[in-house]
Amino acid sequence: MVSSNGPRPTYPLATPLKLFRQAANAATVLALAACSSTPLPPWHPAAAVPPRPAVAAKPAAPVAQALTDTPAVAQPVARASITETDASHTAAPDSAPYSAAVAARFPDPAIAYSTPGLLPGRTSFSSNTEVADWLATLSDKPSRGVHPSVLRIGLSQQGVPLEALLLTRASSPDAPTVIATGRPTVLIVAQQHGNEPAGSEAALVVARELAQGLLEPLLDKINVLIVPRANPDGAAANQRVTANGIDMNRDHLLLNSPEARALAQLGHDYQPTVVLDAHEYTVVGRYLEKFAAIQKFDALLQYAMTANMPEFLTRASEEWYRRPVVSALKSQGLTSEWYYTTSTDIDDHVVSMGGTEPDTGRNVNGLKNTVSMLIETRGVGIGRLHIQRRVHTQVTAMVSMLQSTATRAEQLGQLRSYIDREVSSQACGRTGSKAIVAAGPTSAQYELTMLNPSTGADKKVSVDWNSALELQTLKSRTRPCGYWLSAASTAAVDRLQLLGVQVMRVVDAGTVLGDLYRATSHSTGVRQDVRGSIADAQPVNLTEVELVRGLVDTPQGSFYVPLGQPLANLVLAALEPDTQNSYFANHILPNLSDTARIMAEPTGALEKLP
Repeated sequence: MVSSNGPRPTYPLATPLKLFRQAANAATVLALAACSSTPLPPWHPAAAVPPRPAVAAKPAAPVAQALTDTPAVAQPVARASITETDASHTAAPDSAPYSAAVAARFPDPAIAYSTPGLLPGRTSFSSNTEVADWLATLSDKPSRGVHPSVLRIGLSQQGVPLEALLLTRASSPDAPTVIATGRPTVLIVAQQHGNEPAGSEAALVVARELAQGLLEPLLDKINVLIVPRANPDGAAANQRVTANGIDMNRDHLLLNSPEARALAQLGHDYQPTVVLDAHEYTVVGRYLEKFAAIQKFDALLQYAMTANMPEFLTRASEEWYRRPVVSALKSQGLTSEWYYTTSTDIDDHVVSMGGTEPDTGRNVNGLKNTVSMLIETRGVGIGRLHIQRRVHTQVTAMVSMLQSTATRAEQLGQLRSYIDREVSSQACGRTGSKAIVAAGPTSAQYELTMLNPSTGADKKVSVDWNSALELQTLKSRTRPCGYWLSAASTAAVDRLQLLGVQVMRVVDAGTVLGDLYRATSHSTGVRQDVRGSIADAQPVNLTEVELVRGLVDTPQGSFYVPLGQPLANLVLAALEPDTQNSYFANHILPNLSDTARIMAEPTGALEKLP
């Protein structure tokens, strides 16, 4: 549904941008669409797939010669979204959590972005109403064959509309018509955490430039969905979590919050090929306490890194996306590093390269076979300090992701088709594939560059490092043909379908060879991530199991979830019961007996659920 018409605020127009002179003009974007691209690697022998890069103190070497770097083009945005300014920085205000010498390391860019929350003299970021008005204004003015449409995708816990802006040349905004264009869709999600505003402001900039600015030619090759504010209640309260205390970025498998459910439905309907999740990270806080240092990098980057990720998807994420983003940032004088974080326990000095659990948007979207990238700018805990630079960093990364998708549009279709078939073919252990039930990072040493809080000079810090580049298998089993679920398992079925998983209903009662789960130990606890206990964490079942082979009764009205489908790896994350994120652990499946692993193809009648 499209937002209602009405008076909309206006923002100052700007002269065309003259920054990025080495590549910054509309012709660059037009040329991008016609750019030739490197063929995908052959989809044949396993030997053609190189091993994952070894854990090292620096990013790994290229994973395959067949996948080459996409030339990075630092395309600006202009016109109504930005104005030119000088590149001088201002001294750190009295409220800054570090010295003026540190602030001097982060001068403003040579442009100033203009959104409601970035206007001169503004002390607050764009309000929920202003974000909605911005999207509505864009949808009111179709331009040059672009049809911007505001999609109402749900309501927040406090009743605020959750909205996405669809930018496409499709004749209609309905999902089947958009998918029928054959163009890959990019989904940009910002501000899942309410106290991380830069991504939201950047998303508004990019939305305008796609609708009526320099980025509009990209829509010849791609469709774009932008959710500039995924957590409006958290944004209004300037808090990380949703209104009822859920960390929605840990809710993309369980789908307990309406906000996460809205994003799941959007993904289910429009089937994005690429997802960019925009966040900000803590700059001072526990880093100063643990390491006597300040966070340095403009951007931290990471793609999906969790168990059962398809190898070619990982390679494409690295070669076709992360490296071009790094190059684009570097061309703008912006620094980057792998994403990392550390626990809230001050005595724990381990640094982790992001979570490897299948619960975040980054990892769940990866298990949906999408290129899924996280971009984090330095912002939490510093208010509006360096906000233009933070937004500039986000815009640069977003534009790079859009350009890479336009350049690789045809190859991405081939890649997605191949991965969907490859994942589906592994059911029943046909290819010898194991179902990895639990995996963890590899321990290493890493040298982080941080900043001296007084002098602003670089400070090298050697840390114990949990690398997600190479995951260690902690628990694995033969991959089943699918899972049987009891007729009472409707809550689990609802969530699986919302994620896009195909579920079948048993029409005729029967029996089939399978493995039942038998508990060998049981306790309760709370879900954990690398930061510590997850916000709002409710008690979960922490159960160890053994498998008991036998005949499984499949009564009429019960359910069957086949693994011969593209989202099979997402099913594994939800239904193997002995992990902290499983539906059994989180009481979505009340009893261990509600699930069984089916080890032979069912012969009874099944029907697809609508």
